[in-house]
Amino acid sequence: MKDQTATNDPTTQKGAWFANTRWTLIAAARCANSPGAAEALETLCRTYWYPLYAYVRWRGHNAADAEDLTQGFFCHLLERHFLESVDRQKGRFRSFLLASFNYFLSHQRVMARAQKRGGGQPLVSLDDESPEQRFHREPVSNDTPEKMFERRWALTVLEQAQARLRDDYQSHGKAALFDRLRAFLKEEGDAAQYRQEAVALGMTPGAVTVAVHRLRQRYREMILAEISRTVSAPEEVESEYRYLREVLSEVR
Repeated sequence: MKDQTATNDPTTQKGAWFANTRWTLIAAARCANSPGAAEALETLCRTYWYPLYAYVRWRGHNAADAEDLTQGFFCHLLERHFLESVDRQKGRFRSFLLASFNYFLSHQRVMARAQKRGGGQPLVSLDDESPEQRFHREPVSNDTPEKMFERRWALTVLEQAQARLRDDYQSHGKAALFDRLRAFLKEEGDAAQYRQEAVALGMTPGAVTVAVHRLRQRYREMILAEISRTVSAPEEVESEYRYLREVLSEVR
């Protein structure tokens, strides 16, 4: 039987990727009456809150101020004061976002804590753990905050792609297979590892080898799809993918 997780037409996939880029999310968020505005803002906030928080921490701000400044930036997005003046710019979304955040930081002063936290509004960050807990797990590095932001951006892309990949497998009733083989996403295993997984999964080693190959192939497709949402043209996807691999290779 043909594996449904690997049957998608690449041409169709690319069309779907560019129907929902970060730029189109901004366009939706700018329109207060747009039915997708709230969802668009939530998607942007969920994805980029922590990378920007970590960037401020790497610049030397303490945890409380970093949280306040990041929250303040997203409050501007939520209130649409910033989005109303944004044109759909060409380029990579990570560069645009960081430049916008730096502009915001250069015009901010630490105010009363209640004001900094958006007048009592809940934090945009929706993770179960605090951003500072995540930050303390970041590896020590002598790189610039800008370089560290790009590394965190790359890891965020992988996290988003892996989450979508698991959803894809789960939708086909293969969540258990994904959970067993996800360890091979970073690198392929050897024959002994495949034999071990074959026993656990009730498959042959050859079937496990094929399943890992398909999983890794699908993972790459998901990464490309995620990258496509952060660039303005299809021809930029492969170069951005190469850059992502370059960024990640520097921290191994």
